[in-house]
Amino acid sequence: MFRYLKKTNKPSKSLDPVSFDMNKTIYINVSKGYHMSLKNFQEHSLVMRMILESIKKKFLLKTANTSNPMKYNVIFLVGIFMIGMISFGQEKETLETERVVIVKTYTPTISDAFKVKSTPVLNDSVTQQKKEIKYSIFSAPVASTFTPAKGRAANIDRPKPIDIYDNYATLGFGSFTSVLAEFYSNFQINRSDNIGLYLHHNSSQGGIDKIQLEDKFYNTFLDANYTSRTRDYTYGIEIGAEHQLYNWYGVPELPKLTQEQIDEIDPQQSYFGAKLGGKLQFDDLYFKQVSVNYRYFSDALKSIEHHIVAKPTFEFEIGDNLITTNFIADYLNGSFKQNLGTLPNEYNILNVGVNPSLVVLRDNLTLSLGAAVYYSIDIKNKNSDLFIYPKITASYRLLDETVIAYGGVEGGLQQNTYRDAVQENPFVSPTLIIRPTSKLYDAYIGLKGKLGDVVSYNFRGSYGFEDRKQLFVHNPMTILQSKGYEYGNSFSYRYDDINTMTGYGELNFEISKKITLGATAAYFKYTTEKEKEAWNLPEIKASTLVNYQINTQWYAGAQFFYIGERKEINNQVTITTTSVPVITLDSYFDANAHLGYRLNDQLSFFVKGNNLIGKNYQRWVNYPVQGIQVLGGVTYKFDY
Repeated sequence: MFRYLKKTNKPSKSLDPVSFDMNKTIYINVSKGYHMSLKNFQEHSLVMRMILESIKKKFLLKTANTSNPMKYNVIFLVGIFMIGMISFGQEKETLETERVVIVKTYTPTISDAFKVKSTPVLNDSVTQQKKEIKYSIFSAPVASTFTPAKGRAANIDRPKPIDIYDNYATLGFGSFTSVLAEFYSNFQINRSDNIGLYLHHNSSQGGIDKIQLEDKFYNTFLDANYTSRTRDYTYGIEIGAEHQLYNWYGVPELPKLTQEQIDEIDPQQSYFGAKLGGKLQFDDLYFKQVSVNYRYFSDALKSIEHHIVAKPTFEFEIGDNLITTNFIADYLNGSFKQNLGTLPNEYNILNVGVNPSLVVLRDNLTLSLGAAVYYSIDIKNKNSDLFIYPKITASYRLLDETVIAYGGVEGGLQQNTYRDAVQENPFVSPTLIIRPTSKLYDAYIGLKGKLGDVVSYNFRGSYGFEDRKQLFVHNPMTILQSKGYEYGNSFSYRYDDINTMTGYGELNFEISKKITLGATAAYFKYTTEKEKEAWNLPEIKASTLVNYQINTQWYAGAQFFYIGERKEINNQVTITTTSVPVITLDSYFDANAHLGYRLNDQLSFFVKGNNLIGKNYQRWVNYPVQGIQVLGGVTYKFDY
């Protein structure tokens, strides 16, 4: 309180309790020699109350000791009024900043929250049922003034498009007087129809070392097709012709033939063929497609074969599942004019079959459940058989496209033909016994997938059983030789029941857009029932393929093949009823390569090399192949 009271240096000139000075300061005379400055007094209201109490006591004392108390009462009231006015004005002025000293540290606390643990039940005597509200939304267009800014696509460097031509011609010449010729042409009649034409010719005039007979060969075929596409269906027609010429030049060393006997041999054999087929495919019908093919095949020794195959297919969906039913009618008729002894060699076989299957797709699982039923009729011999085969396959994606597990059990009836035998071994005799082969089952399991964009793989193991599987065997020399194939230089069929265990592996590498590499390997283990060996079937097969695009003009590639040892009947040794002499054909390795140069988009040149190892290995007993073969040529692409 005393900081608001000031002692005057000189006595007050007036005894008035309230006085003013030039600085507009109000002084209240509290006692003799002391006054209070109201300019300082405004700083605190508590001090005012204390001063008022002090003034009151002093005035009461004065009034009690004086004879004129009214004078002091008026002065007291005036002082009270002035102080009240000043106190009232104090609330409107801005307080000055004060310093606050905190004695105790503030410790905040959080009180527990009250949580309702049960839902209250409303016990109301009147319960009203909620009325159903029906409403509709009235859509009204709203004008938008927002106009998005148009984006601009970034510019990219597009590679120059490769020109694709509908036609090309290839012509090449090489060692052993070999000729390679190819011609392909596609005629686009209109937007839906087109005609294709393909001609292929490959020949060599022979010249294998230490071969006494002619060894030249021709292989020529011509195919033409017509295709038409409409909105609801597509159909096509195919027609073709072929001519092949080979020589039975594989005469055994024993018994040794004289030069006169060799000169009398006519080893040449020619094959002729023709085909006619058609296919009709529907887009939105249960009757999905049907194909009919007819093939005619004959040779220079008056062997004739007719083969007709018809395959209609029905397909429809049940829920998320697909049901497919394939029908097949396979008719084969043929005859060999070269009789086996005194019996005519003719065959007339009809196979009719049905193959229903149900395809189930469930996330990563693809399952195909089916079976095949065949009824085979040997019309010539008046025999018939009924065959039932499993057709079950499954695949499961263990890790997207990286790891896919698959497996299955499949079987089927395979109709062997004279033409199929010639395509596999052109040195067969025109005295074959033609029968169908029944593959009772082939159970397999494997893993396949892709490791990124570089590596793809496929590994599989299988075990199967075949009834009456055809095997090529070497024919012995006949007692009387009148035909070119009767000198122990031809092959025929033998049938046996064989169990086959197979291990297969495949790896493909796409190292870059310029380099690709592929390798396959297979191991076979055969168990025969009647025959001593699985004749001419190798235990190991392997191959490697490399392609390298050097630049836009140069390209190269190579192929490597390995075939393991094979077993064959040794007809140079007398065969008895208790033992069959066996000869082992050595394994062989074949390396092929090619190099090409593109002069422009239309003209390119190439060089091919076959059997670059140079070894005259034997694919069939007594039939060595040509040594190193080199062929060069040119390819021209064009449009009409």
